[in-house]
Amino acid sequence: MIPVRGYENQTVAILGLGRSGRATAKALMAGGATAVAWDDNPAAREAAEAEGITIRDLSRQGAFLDVSCLVVSPGIPHLYPTPNAVVAAAWDANVPVDNDIGLFFRSFASRDWDEFDQPPRVVAVTGSNGKSTTSALIHHILTEAGKPAQLAGNIGRGVFDIDPASDGEIVVLELSSYQTELARSLTPDIAVLTNLSPDHLDRHAGIGGYFAAKRRLFAEGAPDRNIIGVDEIEGRFLANQLSEAQGDDRVLRISNTRKLDDAGWTVFARKGFLSEWRKGRQIGSIDLREIAGLPGAHNHQNACAAYAVCRCLGLGPKQIEEGMRSYGGLPHRSQLVGEKDGVTFVNDSKATNVESAAKALQAFKRIRWICGGLEKEGGLDGLLPHVGSVAKAYVIGREAAAFAMKLKDVETEVCTTMENAVALATAEAEEGDTVLLAPACASFDQYNSFEKRGEDFIAQVAKVTG
Repeated sequence: MIPVRGYENQTVAILGLGRSGRATAKALMAGGATAVAWDDNPAAREAAEAEGITIRDLSRQGAFLDVSCLVVSPGIPHLYPTPNAVVAAAWDANVPVDNDIGLFFRSFASRDWDEFDQPPRVVAVTGSNGKSTTSALIHHILTEAGKPAQLAGNIGRGVFDIDPASDGEIVVLELSSYQTELARSLTPDIAVLTNLSPDHLDRHAGIGGYFAAKRRLFAEGAPDRNIIGVDEIEGRFLANQLSEAQGDDRVLRISNTRKLDDAGWTVFARKGFLSEWRKGRQIGSIDLREIAGLPGAHNHQNACAAYAVCRCLGLGPKQIEEGMRSYGGLPHRSQLVGEKDGVTFVNDSKATNVESAAKALQAFKRIRWICGGLEKEGGLDGLLPHVGSVAKAYVIGREAAAFAMKLKDVETEVCTTMENAVALATAEAEEGDTVLLAPACASFDQYNSFEKRGEDFIAQVAKVTG
Protein backbone atom coordinates (compact mmCIF):
# COMPACT_ATOMS: atom_id res chain seq x y z
CA MET A 1 0.00 0.00 0.00
CA ILE A 2 1.08 3.59 -0.69
CA PRO A 3 0.01 5.92 2.16
CA VAL A 4 -1.62 9.21 1.16
CA ARG A 5 0.57 12.15 2.15
CA GLY A 6 -0.39 15.72 2.97
CA TYR A 7 -3.53 15.10 5.03
CA GLU A 8 -2.08 14.08 8.40
CA ASN A 9 -4.56 14.82 11.22
CA GLN A 10 -7.17 16.03 8.73
CA THR A 11 -10.53 14.58 7.72
CA VAL A 12 -10.96 13.51 4.10
CA ALA A 13 -14.34 12.40 2.73
CA ILE A 14 -14.75 9.68 0.09
CA LEU A 15 -17.75 9.33 -2.22
CA GLY A 16 -18.11 5.85 -3.66
CA LEU A 17 -17.03 2.63 -1.99
CA GLY A 18 -16.03 0.39 -4.84
CA ARG A 19 -12.51 -0.96 -5.19
CA SER A 20 -10.84 2.43 -5.59
CA GLY A 21 -12.88 4.09 -2.84
CA ARG A 22 -12.07 1.45 -0.23
CA ALA A 23 -8.38 1.41 -1.17
CA THR A 24 -8.23 5.20 -0.96
CA ALA A 25 -9.81 5.19 2.50
CA LYS A 26 -7.23 2.72 3.78
CA ALA A 27 -4.36 4.66 2.18
CA LEU A 28 -5.59 7.87 3.80
CA MET A 29 -5.72 6.21 7.21
CA ALA A 30 -2.25 4.74 6.67
CA GLY A 31 -1.02 8.28 6.02
CA GLY A 32 -2.46 9.65 9.24
CA ALA A 33 -5.73 11.10 7.96
CA THR A 34 -9.23 10.43 9.22
CA ALA A 35 -11.30 8.95 6.40
CA VAL A 36 -15.09 9.17 6.28
CA ALA A 37 -16.99 7.66 3.40
CA TRP A 38 -20.40 7.35 1.80
CA ASP A 39 -22.05 5.25 -0.90
CA ASP A 40 -25.73 5.23 -1.85
CA ASN A 41 -25.60 1.42 -1.89
CA PRO A 42 -26.27 0.01 1.60
CA ALA A 43 -24.36 -3.20 0.78
CA ALA A 44 -21.27 -1.20 -0.19
CA ARG A 45 -21.49 0.75 3.07
CA GLU A 46 -21.78 -2.43 5.12
CA ALA A 47 -18.79 -4.02 3.36
CA ALA A 48 -16.68 -0.89 3.91
CA GLU A 49 -17.69 -0.64 7.57
CA ALA A 50 -16.66 -4.27 8.05
CA GLU A 51 -13.19 -3.26 6.81
CA GLY A 52 -12.92 -0.52 9.42
CA ILE A 53 -13.95 2.43 7.25
CA THR A 54 -16.04 5.11 9.00
CA ILE A 55 -19.38 5.79 7.31
CA ARG A 56 -20.78 9.33 7.15
CA ASP A 57 -23.85 10.42 5.20
CA LEU A 58 -22.27 13.12 3.03
CA SER A 59 -25.66 14.24 1.75
CA ARG A 60 -26.82 15.57 5.13
CA GLN A 61 -26.57 19.20 6.15
CA GLY A 62 -23.20 20.10 7.70
CA ALA A 63 -21.43 16.94 6.55
CA PHE A 64 -18.46 18.95 5.23
CA LEU A 65 -17.83 21.23 8.21
CA ASP A 66 -14.55 19.49 9.21
CA VAL A 67 -13.60 18.06 5.81
CA SER A 68 -10.39 19.09 4.00
CA CYS A 69 -11.03 17.29 0.71
CA LEU A 70 -13.65 15.17 -1.06
CA VAL A 71 -12.36 12.21 -3.08
CA VAL A 72 -14.79 11.04 -5.79
CA SER A 73 -14.80 7.58 -7.39
CA PRO A 74 -14.61 7.44 -11.21
CA GLY A 75 -18.15 6.27 -11.91
CA ILE A 76 -19.79 9.21 -10.13
CA PRO A 77 -20.66 12.27 -12.30
CA HIS A 78 -18.73 15.30 -11.06
CA LEU A 79 -19.77 17.80 -13.74
CA TYR A 80 -21.87 16.57 -16.67
CA PRO A 81 -24.61 15.65 -17.36
CA THR A 82 -25.42 16.75 -13.78
CA PRO A 83 -23.01 16.80 -10.87
CA ASN A 84 -23.74 14.40 -8.06
CA ALA A 85 -25.50 16.21 -5.19
CA VAL A 86 -22.63 15.43 -2.79
CA VAL A 87 -20.09 16.92 -5.22
CA ALA A 88 -22.23 20.05 -5.53
CA ALA A 89 -22.45 20.28 -1.73
CA ALA A 90 -18.64 20.13 -1.53
CA TRP A 91 -18.40 23.01 -3.99
CA ASP A 92 -20.84 25.06 -1.93
CA ALA A 93 -18.79 24.34 1.21
CA ASN A 94 -15.58 25.35 -0.64
CA VAL A 95 -14.12 21.86 -0.09
CA PRO A 96 -11.62 20.83 -2.81
CA VAL A 97 -12.72 17.84 -4.92
CA ASP A 98 -10.12 15.32 -6.12
CA ASN A 99 -9.85 11.64 -6.99
CA ASP A 100 -7.53 8.76 -6.14
CA ILE A 101 -5.28 9.51 -9.12
CA GLY A 102 -4.65 13.05 -7.92
CA LEU A 103 -3.84 11.80 -4.41
CA PHE A 104 -1.57 9.11 -5.86
CA PHE A 105 0.61 11.56 -7.76
CA ARG A 106 0.92 13.69 -4.61
CA SER A 107 1.92 10.65 -2.54
CA PHE A 108 4.00 8.44 -4.86
CA ALA A 109 7.45 9.81 -4.02
CA SER A 110 8.97 8.95 -0.64
CA ARG A 111 12.11 9.70 1.37
CA ASP A 112 13.43 6.24 0.45
CA TRP A 113 14.07 7.53 -3.04
CA ASP A 114 17.08 9.48 -1.74
CA GLU A 115 18.91 6.14 -1.47
CA PHE A 116 17.96 4.89 -4.95
CA ASP A 117 20.38 4.79 -7.88
CA GLN A 118 17.45 5.44 -10.25
CA PRO A 119 14.22 7.20 -9.25
CA PRO A 120 11.00 5.31 -9.97
CA ARG A 121 8.96 6.56 -12.92
CA VAL A 122 5.30 6.60 -13.94
CA VAL A 123 3.93 5.87 -17.40
CA ALA A 124 0.29 6.99 -17.81
CA VAL A 125 -1.77 5.73 -20.77
CA THR A 126 -5.08 7.17 -21.91
CA GLY A 127 -7.13 7.10 -25.12
CA SER A 128 -10.50 5.95 -26.42
CA ASN A 129 -9.46 2.46 -27.49
CA GLY A 130 -6.45 0.28 -26.83
CA LYS A 131 -5.30 1.78 -23.55
CA SER A 132 -5.72 -1.48 -21.62
CA THR A 133 -3.80 -3.53 -24.17
CA THR A 134 -1.13 -0.84 -24.48
CA SER A 135 -0.68 -0.63 -20.70
CA ALA A 136 -0.54 -4.40 -20.29
CA LEU A 137 1.87 -4.74 -23.22
CA ILE A 138 4.25 -2.11 -21.78
CA HIS A 139 4.21 -3.89 -18.43
CA HIS A 140 4.80 -7.27 -20.07
CA ILE A 141 7.73 -6.06 -22.17
CA LEU A 142 9.37 -4.43 -19.15
CA THR A 143 9.04 -7.49 -16.93
CA GLU A 144 10.26 -9.79 -19.71
CA ALA A 145 13.30 -7.53 -20.01
CA GLY A 146 13.97 -7.91 -16.28
CA LYS A 147 12.82 -4.41 -15.33
CA PRO A 148 10.83 -3.97 -12.09
CA ALA A 149 7.32 -2.82 -13.00
CA GLN A 150 3.79 -2.64 -11.62
CA LEU A 151 0.48 -2.25 -13.46
CA ALA A 152 -2.39 -0.26 -11.95
CA GLY A 153 -5.31 2.11 -12.53
CA ASN A 154 -8.19 0.84 -14.66
CA ILE A 155 -6.25 -2.40 -15.11
CA GLY A 156 -4.43 -4.51 -12.58
CA ARG A 157 -4.53 -3.13 -9.05
CA GLY A 158 -5.87 0.15 -7.72
CA VAL A 159 -3.25 2.87 -7.49
CA PHE A 160 -3.11 2.64 -3.70
CA ASP A 161 -3.00 -1.16 -3.68
CA ILE A 162 0.40 -1.31 -5.36
CA ASP A 163 3.62 -1.66 -3.39
CA PRO A 164 5.84 1.34 -2.67
CA ALA A 165 8.17 1.69 -5.66
CA SER A 166 11.60 0.06 -5.61
CA ASP A 167 14.85 1.38 -7.09
CA GLY A 168 14.29 2.15 -10.78
CA GLU A 169 10.78 0.68 -10.86
CA ILE A 170 8.23 1.66 -13.49
CA VAL A 171 4.56 2.04 -12.59
CA VAL A 172 2.28 1.76 -15.63
CA LEU A 173 -1.14 3.37 -15.18
CA GLU A 174 -4.17 3.05 -17.42
CA LEU A 175 -6.30 6.18 -16.94
CA SER A 176 -9.81 6.99 -18.16
CA SER A 177 -11.12 10.41 -19.08
CA TYR A 178 -13.09 10.45 -15.81
CA GLN A 179 -9.82 10.15 -13.91
CA THR A 180 -7.75 12.63 -15.92
CA GLU A 181 -10.52 15.24 -15.87
CA LEU A 182 -10.83 15.41 -12.07
CA ALA A 183 -7.31 14.67 -10.76
CA ARG A 184 -5.72 17.77 -9.22
CA SER A 185 -2.22 16.41 -9.72
CA LEU A 186 -1.11 14.66 -12.93
CA THR A 187 2.66 14.31 -13.15
CA PRO A 188 3.65 11.18 -15.11
CA ASP A 189 7.14 10.92 -16.52
CA ILE A 190 5.77 9.54 -19.79
CA ALA A 191 2.21 10.22 -21.02
CA VAL A 192 0.48 8.36 -23.86
CA LEU A 193 -2.61 9.15 -25.96
CA THR A 194 -3.39 6.11 -28.10
CA ASN A 195 -6.25 7.65 -30.13
CA LEU A 196 -9.47 9.60 -29.78
CA SER A 197 -12.98 8.78 -30.91
CA PRO A 198 -16.41 9.77 -29.54
CA ASP A 199 -17.15 8.07 -26.22
CA HIS A 200 -18.62 9.03 -22.84
CA LEU A 201 -20.03 12.16 -24.48
CA ASP A 202 -22.76 12.60 -21.88
CA ARG A 203 -20.12 12.74 -19.12
CA HIS A 204 -18.11 15.41 -20.94
CA ALA A 205 -20.82 17.41 -22.75
CA GLY A 206 -19.53 16.42 -26.19
CA ILE A 207 -16.32 15.56 -27.98
CA GLY A 208 -14.64 18.86 -27.04
CA GLY A 209 -15.06 18.19 -23.33
CA TYR A 210 -13.93 14.60 -23.78
CA PHE A 211 -10.74 15.70 -25.55
CA ALA A 212 -10.13 18.39 -22.93
CA ALA A 213 -10.30 15.72 -20.20
CA LYS A 214 -7.71 13.58 -22.02
CA ARG A 215 -5.51 16.55 -22.78
CA ARG A 216 -5.06 17.39 -19.08
CA LEU A 217 -2.72 14.40 -18.75
CA PHE A 218 -0.19 16.28 -20.89
CA ALA A 219 -0.87 19.84 -19.77
CA GLU A 220 -0.81 19.62 -15.99
CA GLY A 221 2.60 18.14 -15.20
CA ALA A 222 4.68 18.57 -18.39
CA PRO A 223 5.78 14.92 -18.87
CA ASP A 224 9.37 14.31 -19.96
CA ARG A 225 8.06 12.36 -22.97
CA ASN A 226 4.71 12.65 -24.74
CA ILE A 227 3.62 9.81 -27.02
CA ILE A 228 0.71 10.90 -29.19
CA GLY A 229 -1.40 8.97 -31.69
CA VAL A 230 -1.80 11.30 -34.66
CA ASP A 231 -4.35 9.42 -36.73
CA GLU A 232 -7.07 11.86 -35.61
CA ILE A 233 -7.05 15.65 -35.79
CA GLU A 234 -7.09 15.98 -32.00
CA GLY A 235 -3.87 13.99 -31.74
CA ARG A 236 -2.18 16.09 -34.42
CA PHE A 237 -3.32 19.25 -32.65
CA LEU A 238 -2.02 18.02 -29.29
CA ALA A 239 1.34 16.92 -30.70
CA ASN A 240 1.77 20.31 -32.32
CA GLN A 241 0.84 22.13 -29.12
CA LEU A 242 3.41 20.16 -27.13
CA SER A 243 6.28 20.53 -29.61
CA GLU A 244 8.73 23.41 -29.33
CA ALA A 245 10.39 22.76 -32.69
CA GLN A 246 10.34 20.36 -35.65
CA GLY A 247 12.86 17.97 -34.15
CA ASP A 248 11.56 18.10 -30.55
CA ASP A 249 12.04 14.52 -29.38
CA ARG A 250 10.06 15.09 -26.20
CA VAL A 251 7.06 14.43 -28.46
CA LEU A 252 6.88 11.05 -30.23
CA ARG A 253 4.19 10.70 -32.88
CA ILE A 254 2.69 7.28 -33.57
CA SER A 255 0.41 6.07 -36.37
CA ASN A 256 -0.99 2.89 -37.83
CA THR A 257 -2.37 4.50 -40.99
CA ARG A 258 0.56 6.28 -42.63
CA LYS A 259 4.29 6.77 -42.75
CA LEU A 260 5.48 9.60 -40.53
CA ASP A 261 8.43 11.23 -42.26
CA ASP A 262 9.06 14.43 -40.32
CA ALA A 263 12.39 15.26 -38.73
CA GLY A 264 11.37 14.22 -35.23
CA TRP A 265 10.99 10.89 -33.44
CA THR A 266 8.20 8.70 -34.86
CA VAL A 267 6.91 5.14 -34.67
CA PHE A 268 4.41 3.88 -37.22
CA ALA A 269 3.01 0.61 -38.58
CA ARG A 270 2.15 -0.06 -42.21
CA LYS A 271 1.06 -3.41 -43.69
CA GLY A 272 2.06 -5.18 -40.49
CA PHE A 273 5.55 -3.70 -40.16
CA LEU A 274 6.47 -1.37 -37.29
CA SER A 275 9.16 1.22 -38.02
CA GLU A 276 10.99 3.65 -35.76
CA TRP A 277 12.47 6.78 -37.34
CA ARG A 278 14.53 9.49 -35.67
CA LYS A 279 16.04 12.57 -37.26
CA GLY A 280 15.22 11.34 -40.75
CA ARG A 281 16.58 7.78 -40.56
CA GLN A 282 15.16 4.40 -39.61
CA ILE A 283 16.66 2.93 -36.43
CA GLY A 284 14.34 0.02 -35.63
CA SER A 285 11.67 -2.26 -37.09
CA ILE A 286 9.47 -5.25 -36.13
CA ASP A 287 7.37 -7.57 -38.27
CA LEU A 288 4.09 -7.65 -36.34
CA ARG A 289 2.20 -9.96 -38.68
CA GLU A 290 3.07 -13.20 -36.91
CA ILE A 291 2.71 -11.94 -33.32
CA ALA A 292 -0.34 -13.90 -32.19
CA GLY A 293 -1.20 -11.68 -29.23
CA LEU A 294 -1.44 -8.53 -31.39
CA PRO A 295 -3.73 -9.26 -34.36
CA GLY A 296 -5.02 -6.49 -36.60
CA ALA A 297 -4.23 -2.86 -37.30
CA HIS A 298 -5.73 -1.64 -34.03
CA ASN A 299 -3.29 -3.82 -32.09
CA HIS A 300 -0.47 -2.60 -34.30
CA GLN A 301 -1.31 0.90 -33.07
CA ASN A 302 -1.07 -0.41 -29.51
CA ALA A 303 2.26 -1.98 -30.38
CA CYS A 304 3.56 1.35 -31.69
CA ALA A 305 2.61 3.10 -28.43
CA ALA A 306 4.16 0.39 -26.27
CA TYR A 307 7.30 0.32 -28.40
CA ALA A 308 7.69 4.10 -28.11
CA VAL A 309 7.33 3.98 -24.32
CA CYS A 310 9.86 1.20 -23.94
CA ARG A 311 12.36 2.98 -26.17
CA CYS A 312 11.99 6.07 -23.95
CA LEU A 313 12.72 3.82 -20.97
CA GLY A 314 15.98 2.63 -22.52
CA LEU A 315 15.07 -0.76 -24.00
CA GLY A 316 16.47 -1.79 -27.38
CA PRO A 317 14.36 -2.85 -30.37
CA LYS A 318 15.29 -6.53 -30.01
CA GLN A 319 14.31 -6.59 -26.33
CA ILE A 320 10.98 -5.03 -27.20
CA GLU A 321 10.34 -7.48 -30.03
CA GLU A 322 11.05 -10.45 -27.76
CA GLY A 323 8.56 -9.12 -25.23
CA MET A 324 5.90 -8.61 -27.89
CA ARG A 325 6.34 -12.15 -29.20
CA SER A 326 5.67 -13.65 -25.76
CA TYR A 327 2.66 -11.42 -25.07
CA GLY A 328 -0.51 -13.50 -24.74
CA GLY A 329 -3.10 -10.74 -24.98
CA LEU A 330 -5.71 -9.58 -22.48
CA PRO A 331 -8.91 -11.39 -21.61
CA HIS A 332 -11.86 -10.14 -23.69
CA ARG A 333 -9.62 -8.14 -26.06
CA SER A 334 -8.87 -10.01 -29.30
CA GLN A 335 -8.42 -13.09 -27.09
CA LEU A 336 -7.98 -16.41 -28.92
CA VAL A 337 -10.14 -18.83 -26.92
CA GLY A 338 -10.49 -21.90 -29.13
CA GLU A 339 -9.90 -23.63 -32.42
CA LYS A 340 -11.62 -26.54 -34.16
CA ASP A 341 -11.40 -27.89 -37.70
CA GLY A 342 -9.58 -24.80 -38.94
CA VAL A 343 -12.08 -22.38 -37.34
CA THR A 344 -10.75 -19.97 -34.70
CA PHE A 345 -12.79 -18.38 -31.92
CA VAL A 346 -11.87 -14.87 -30.76
CA ASN A 347 -13.33 -13.07 -27.74
CA ASP A 348 -13.36 -9.28 -28.11
CA SER A 349 -16.18 -8.59 -25.65
CA LYS A 350 -14.40 -5.35 -24.69
CA ALA A 351 -15.38 -3.99 -28.14
CA THR A 352 -18.30 -2.15 -26.56
CA ASN A 353 -18.48 0.74 -29.05
CA VAL A 354 -18.63 1.09 -32.81
CA GLU A 355 -15.00 2.21 -33.18
CA SER A 356 -13.46 -0.72 -31.31
CA ALA A 357 -15.75 -3.22 -33.05
CA ALA A 358 -14.81 -1.77 -36.45
CA LYS A 359 -11.14 -2.32 -35.64
CA ALA A 360 -11.83 -5.91 -34.63
CA LEU A 361 -13.65 -6.53 -37.92
CA GLN A 362 -10.59 -5.35 -39.84
CA ALA A 363 -8.28 -7.80 -38.05
CA PHE A 364 -9.56 -11.04 -39.67
CA LYS A 365 -10.25 -12.15 -43.23
CA ARG A 366 -13.55 -14.08 -43.07
CA ILE A 367 -15.72 -13.57 -40.00
CA ARG A 368 -18.73 -15.16 -38.37
CA TRP A 369 -19.63 -12.10 -36.30
CA ILE A 370 -21.46 -12.27 -32.97
CA CYS A 371 -22.75 -8.80 -32.15
CA GLY A 372 -25.48 -6.85 -30.40
CA GLY A 373 -26.50 -5.74 -26.93
CA LEU A 374 -27.34 -2.35 -25.47
CA GLU A 375 -26.69 0.05 -28.34
CA LYS A 376 -24.74 3.22 -27.57
CA GLU A 377 -25.45 6.76 -28.71
CA GLY A 378 -24.50 7.47 -32.31
CA GLY A 379 -25.88 4.38 -34.03
CA LEU A 380 -24.06 1.87 -36.24
CA ASP A 381 -23.19 3.93 -39.31
CA GLY A 382 -19.50 3.91 -38.39
CA LEU A 383 -19.46 0.11 -38.62
CA LEU A 384 -20.96 -0.30 -42.06
CA PRO A 385 -17.81 0.57 -44.07
CA HIS A 386 -15.95 -2.23 -42.25
CA VAL A 387 -18.22 -5.23 -42.69
CA GLY A 388 -16.71 -6.47 -45.94
CA SER A 389 -15.03 -9.42 -44.22
CA VAL A 390 -18.23 -10.52 -42.46
CA ALA A 391 -19.68 -13.73 -43.91
CA LYS A 392 -22.65 -13.52 -41.55
CA ALA A 393 -23.72 -11.70 -38.38
CA TYR A 394 -25.32 -13.57 -35.47
CA VAL A 395 -27.14 -10.98 -33.37
CA ILE A 396 -27.69 -11.30 -29.61
CA GLY A 397 -29.41 -9.07 -27.05
CA ARG A 398 -32.92 -8.07 -26.10
CA GLU A 399 -33.19 -5.79 -29.13
CA ALA A 400 -31.51 -8.22 -31.51
CA ALA A 401 -34.11 -7.89 -34.27
CA ALA A 402 -33.86 -4.09 -34.34
CA PHE A 403 -30.06 -4.26 -34.29
CA ALA A 404 -30.01 -6.75 -37.18
CA MET A 405 -32.16 -4.47 -39.34
CA LYS A 406 -29.50 -1.74 -39.13
CA LEU A 407 -26.76 -4.00 -40.54
CA LYS A 408 -27.35 -3.16 -44.17
CA ASP A 409 -25.83 -5.46 -46.81
CA VAL A 410 -24.87 -8.04 -44.15
CA GLU A 411 -26.53 -11.44 -43.90
CA THR A 412 -27.90 -11.66 -40.37
CA GLU A 413 -29.46 -14.18 -38.04
CA VAL A 414 -31.36 -13.12 -34.91
CA CYS A 415 -30.06 -15.46 -32.21
CA THR A 416 -30.86 -13.45 -29.05
CA THR A 417 -28.71 -15.60 -26.74
CA MET A 418 -24.98 -16.29 -26.78
CA GLU A 419 -25.60 -20.04 -26.70
CA ASN A 420 -27.66 -19.92 -29.90
CA ALA A 421 -25.22 -17.56 -31.62
CA VAL A 422 -22.11 -19.65 -30.92
CA ALA A 423 -23.83 -22.91 -31.85
CA LEU A 424 -25.16 -21.59 -35.17
CA ALA A 425 -21.95 -19.75 -36.11
CA THR A 426 -19.93 -22.90 -35.44
CA ALA A 427 -22.29 -25.08 -37.46
CA GLU A 428 -22.05 -22.72 -40.46
CA ALA A 429 -18.35 -21.86 -40.23
CA GLU A 430 -15.89 -23.15 -42.81
CA GLU A 431 -12.18 -23.84 -42.51
CA GLY A 432 -10.32 -20.53 -42.26
CA ASP A 433 -13.25 -18.66 -40.71
CA THR A 434 -13.06 -16.72 -37.44
CA VAL A 435 -16.00 -16.75 -35.06
CA LEU A 436 -15.62 -13.30 -33.52
CA LEU A 437 -17.45 -11.80 -30.56
CA ALA A 438 -17.19 -8.03 -31.09
CA PRO A 439 -20.57 -6.73 -29.86
CA ALA A 440 -20.28 -2.97 -30.68
CA CYS A 441 -22.64 -2.52 -27.72
CA ALA A 442 -22.72 -2.36 -23.96
CA SER A 443 -23.53 -5.61 -22.18
CA PHE A 444 -26.05 -4.46 -19.60
CA ASP A 445 -29.19 -5.72 -21.35
CA GLN A 446 -28.13 -9.32 -20.63
CA TYR A 447 -24.94 -9.24 -18.50
CA ASN A 448 -23.53 -7.33 -15.54
CA SER A 449 -20.34 -6.47 -17.43
CA PHE A 450 -18.46 -7.06 -20.67
CA GLU A 451 -16.32 -9.56 -18.71
CA LYS A 452 -19.38 -11.69 -17.91
CA ARG A 453 -20.43 -11.55 -21.55
CA GLY A 454 -16.97 -12.69 -22.63
CA GLU A 455 -16.97 -15.47 -20.06
CA ASP A 456 -20.29 -16.73 -21.45
CA PHE A 457 -18.81 -16.73 -24.96
CA ILE A 458 -15.80 -18.72 -23.73
CA ALA A 459 -18.10 -21.22 -21.99
CA GLN A 460 -20.19 -21.68 -25.14
CA VAL A 461 -17.05 -22.10 -27.28
CA ALA A 462 -15.83 -24.78 -24.88
CA LYS A 463 -19.08 -26.68 -25.51
CA VAL A 464 -18.67 -26.70 -29.28
CA THR A 465 -14.92 -27.32 -29.37
CA GLY A 466 -14.96 -29.71 -26.41
